[in-house]
Amino acid sequence: MSKKLYRSKNDRMLAGVVGGLSEYFEIDSTLLRLLVALIVVFTGFIPGIILYFIAAIIMPLKGSTTTIKKV
Repeated sequence: MSKKLYRSKNDRMLAGVVGGLSEYFEIDSTLLRLLVALIVVFTGFIPGIILYFIAAIIMPLKGSTTTIKKV
């Protein structure tokens, strides 16, 4: 069975991106949130924030039934 990356429904602060990443990599979400915060601060805020929101748009919500149709 392959693992899939989803935004978390339960472990979320904003959009559930970090919660989903912590479930996927099986690490503590608080530790990952701290790491993401440090990355955002040390990259000058804008790149990290943009990447977070792109991930929030691309990653499906766990349990979502929305699929992309192939043309």
